[in-house]
Amino acid sequence: MTETTYLSLLGDRVRAWRSEHGMTRKALSAASGVSERYLAQLEAGEGNITVLLLRKVARAMGVPVESLVREEPAAQQKSIALLGLRGAGKSTLGEKLAQALGIPFVELDREVEKEAGAALGEVFAMYGQDAFRRFERRALERVLGQHERAVIATGGGLVTDAGTYKMLLERCRCVWLKASPEEHMARVIAQGDMRPFKGVNAPGRSPALDEIRRLLADRDRLYSRAELVLDTSGKSARSSLSQLLSLVKT
Repeated sequence: MTETTYLSLLGDRVRAWRSEHGMTRKALSAASGVSERYLAQLEAGEGNITVLLLRKVARAMGVPVESLVREEPAAQQKSIALLGLRGAGKSTLGEKLAQALGIPFVELDREVEKEAGAALGEVFAMYGQDAFRRFERRALERVLGQHERAVIATGGGLVTDAGTYKMLLERCRCVWLKASPEEHMARVIAQGDMRPFKGVNAPGRSPALDEIRRLLADRDRLYSRAELVLDTSGKSARSSLSQLLSLVKT
């Protein structure tokens, strides 16, 4: 891990703790005796804070200083992030994978709703995509700060935000759950949730299927940056889970 990445990780932990506890930077400054400016630099990954100042911050937060400065865990102990378009099986397989590993399962979209205080569709309608991505990044920071290890089902479009995706790649073992466009389509229809796909008509050919094909083509190079890849096309959930378990245990 580079020094820059380590400092960024340290800053993420402090910022995620503040977000979780609803504490402003001003309040943490007052409680710790460390200036707001110093805290801002720390959270931005730019402040090479001294051990004594960091000890003050940790005490004000009520956490062991060790929890802030720990190195990234070994690959097998990292959180596992599942990537892919809607219908890839992230929620279904993610929940079962978490149960098998004995760690928490987190649906990142639900955490975005907590950050925004509104349902997912309303977040887009009220705030727009740029704001949604900001909520998504804050939600991810909080989740990574809260859990030593978890299985995280990400939104299909997270990979389009360079900063958030970079954080995910650095902090988690990322698994791209692939599927054919037709399989994505069938699963989405079975879920009864066509957002944002429109115009479902004849099987095998519809504007929605064309949209799925376009999204998969556009995001292929992004999804392929994941450390691990599992193609779930034509496989049962049980078979896919067995293969996924084998992948993440390597």
